[in-house]
Amino acid sequence: MAYASDIRAQGAQKNGVTGFFDTLKAKIARQMLIRETVKELNALSGRELADLGMHRSQIMGVAIAAANERYGAV
Repeated sequence: MAYASDIRAQGAQKNGVTGFFDTLKAKIARQMLIRETVKELNALSGRELADLGMHRSQIMGVAIAAANERYGAV
């Protein structure tokens, strides 16, 4: 007795134009989040950053980590 089954890859990326635009949209959203986070953290004073346990040199790394946490490394 034989069984037929429909096997589809879970989480497989979409092909063609749709996949391209989905990827592009995710990259743009990730970049916008990084830019906004950097802008907001740069607006803080050195004392306010110290209260958060950060130094000004860590701002870009924190922004990238936040974007990676939300969108993954696209």
